[in-house]
Amino acid sequence: MQVVIGIDVGGSTTKIVGFRENKGGTPSLMSPLFVRATDPVTSIYGAFGRFVAENGLSLLDIKKVMMTGVGSSHITKPLYDLPCEAVSEFRSIGLGGLYLSGLSDALVVSLGTGTAIVHAKAGCEPKYLGGTGVGGGTLMGLSKKMLGIEQIEHLETLAEGGDLSNIDLRISDVSRRMPDMPTDLTASNFGKLSDIASGKDVALGIINMVFETVAMVSLFAARSIGVKDIVLLGNLTSVRYAREIFPTLSRIFDVNFIIPENSQFGTVIGTALCG
Repeated sequence: MQVVIGIDVGGSTTKIVGFRENKGGTPSLMSPLFVRATDPVTSIYGAFGRFVAENGLSLLDIKKVMMTGVGSSHITKPLYDLPCEAVSEFRSIGLGGLYLSGLSDALVVSLGTGTAIVHAKAGCEPKYLGGTGVGGGTLMGLSKKMLGIEQIEHLETLAEGGDLSNIDLRISDVSRRMPDMPTDLTASNFGKLSDIASGKDVALGIINMVFETVAMVSLFAARSIGVKDIVLLGNLTSVRYAREIFPTLSRIFDVNFIIPENSQFGTVIGTALCG
């Protein structure tokens, strides 16, 4: 048995996954996992040890280790004397998006601390198109300053029952009729912030603003290259509201926002596939 391991070292979490080489030549995905640690070296070795233990692997089973992410540069020598290779994060995003979606041509968007946008096409090197600084860091920074909340799970819980009509200015608020423009579209995020807006309203407004911004930037990028399939990856895709906001925008703008299974592990899956 030979296993290729992928490790994605972020600012606060490290994700790890493996592909097992089968006799038929088709690799099978092993269950991904992640660990939290502020120190990247600690998180890398912790994730590696846990993954090997949980999957009953020995070092002899591991063919190579592929690494990406902002913290991967802290590893300057082979991990336990295993062959190690660094991988471009944008390449990992592209390959992971195609693998999880089953598509051969798509815009792949990684919602991390910021947001990265990659055009991925089978047989071609993924191309980084740009992105936005709006992402998970924006979400948590605003929630900490405005609501005193530092955990995304707590923000998500608080947002339940929130009312965006106390936060956002809609098209219907400024015009009774606009041809070819749904009146429930946002005209201005936080443009109608009411004095009676509750913490629930503000929490939902922050989440909605981040997701709508990512959606519109992705939409513009997709139109520029002539694709309609937009695959979403990253930790923010596990937030429940992502599965409400993006489908709504899909219908309005005639694109396909896709959140595949294991979307939060898309980049590390692409990293392992590079091996």
